Amino acid sequence: MAGSDRQPDEEDVKYSFDKPHDTTPTNAKHETAITEEHGEIFVLSEKAERALVWKFDIRILPLLAMMYLFNALDKSNLGNAKTAGLEKDLGMEGTNDYNILLSIFFVPYVLTAPFLGILGKMYGPSRVLPCMMFTFGSMTLLVVAVYNFAGLMALRWFLGMAESAFFPLVIYYQTQFYRRGELARRLAIFYAASNIAGAFGGLLAYGVFHIHGGAVPNWKFLFVIEGSLSMLMAITAFMFLPRSAATAKFLTEEEKKLAFYRIQVDSSAIVEEPFQLREAVQILKHWTSWMILAIEMCLGIPLQSVSLFLPQIIARLGYSTVKTNLYTVAPNVTGAAMLLVLAFASDYTRWRFPFIALGFFFTFCGFVIYASIDVEAELQIAYFACFMMTWGTSAPSVLLDVWYNNNIADENRRVFLTSLGVPIANMMGVVSSNIFRNQDAPEYIPALATTAAFGALGIVLTLLLGAYMIVDNKRRDREQGRKVRARDIPTKLLQQGPACADFRWMY
Repeated sequence: MAGSDRQPDEEDVKYSFDKPHDTTPTNAKHETAITEEHGEIFVLSEKAERALVWKFDIRILPLLAMMYLFNALDKSNLGNAKTAGLEKDLGMEGTNDYNILLSIFFVPYVLTAPFLGILGKMYGPSRVLPCMMFTFGSMTLLVVAVYNFAGLMALRWFLGMAESAFFPLVIYYQTQFYRRGELARRLAIFYAASNIAGAFGGLLAYGVFHIHGGAVPNWKFLFVIEGSLSMLMAITAFMFLPRSAATAKFLTEEEKKLAFYRIQVDSSAIVEEPFQLREAVQILKHWTSWMILAIEMCLGIPLQSVSLFLPQIIARLGYSTVKTNLYTVAPNVTGAAMLLVLAFASDYTRWRFPFIALGFFFTFCGFVIYASIDVEAELQIAYFACFMMTWGTSAPSVLLDVWYNNNIADENRRVFLTSLGVPIANMMGVVSSNIFRNQDAPEYIPALATTAAFGALGIVLTLLLGAYMIVDNKRRDREQGRKVRARDIPTKLLQQGPACADFRWMY
């Protein structure tokens, strides 16, 4: 690269960040010594790393969290609008018109995500993400001009295209700044915005639905407000998100070099590697990638069911339209809190799969309880089940993405699998949007049972994959005659993944 985009290479660094005290790849305090080809030792001090990570936390995470908040609002506001008369105002007379509106979103979402993911790798998520956000904000704003079912369906199609690679690119973007053991809690803070969006959307709907009179139905004000805010946020993100640590204006030259080497030792084998499709698709040769995609499918149905239909599930409790939207707030807030608890615990223990399985278990219990009781007679238990539904949807999504990203040192393979896995999970929204049928209202027993079943399958697959990784690590230890933890192996050595004898799974 030329100019400011040039990455530091081995000859650029002729000093150590601290006095060398440990020449092992990684010790328990994350004070990492890197041995370069020329025999020099570079030590990354814990104090310097903490200061650097804090800068990333205050300069990048808040922007990403706000972006995802509006992304989640623009995607899920249809459920709030439905409770306020959207179907009647648009003349939606067909039994399944609303389900079609939900389903059509996921078709372009799945088709375009890999291509936008590749564009994000080539031109940088800091540029592609704001462009996507400005587009989906525009599509949301244009709902104010829609007066029939066909018009809204067309906008939902383009909304799905614009939002498709948003989450995969954010995951990849964060792996450029954070070590593997730092990623879960940062991604959780970012992803918690989707739960907060559900709460904020409920509060916003509560306020907007008090508006009576005017030239347009009150539910359209939801789309005007949320679309406008998304477009403003996109402009802000375009101005302030750095392309990479090497070009971040808020870092000193020493901090840029520190950021480069800490990612090379504990995230990417080659930092800022140019995209090569032939190399990227190699990730599909290992059967564990297909197991990850299967777990993504199991995750997608509970995730989308809660995201799209929580207002309808709570509506069965018998409250008014305004109160129904207000009562979605508390479950979403506690869902965000549970996500943070599980993510911080996962980073602290360096375990992923037990917390993913626990999230699936919460979801399974929530849907089973809600489906098996007399909701009208046991309102408190039914409402508590709604809380459990939200506890178990967000955490598996975040930790699953962290899990497989932690085990992929090649940036091309990482962004490719993420651009497949996340859309596959969202594609299951087609299933969710068609199992919650109007003819099954208000009980929705087939939908609740189907969602619980996929939650149970997710538990089984997660535990099986985690058990395999534990057994395979022990096998590798026996063959090499030494016990090695995944955190002790620099990712610079692990570009070929499980094919490398030194590879150890982070489970």
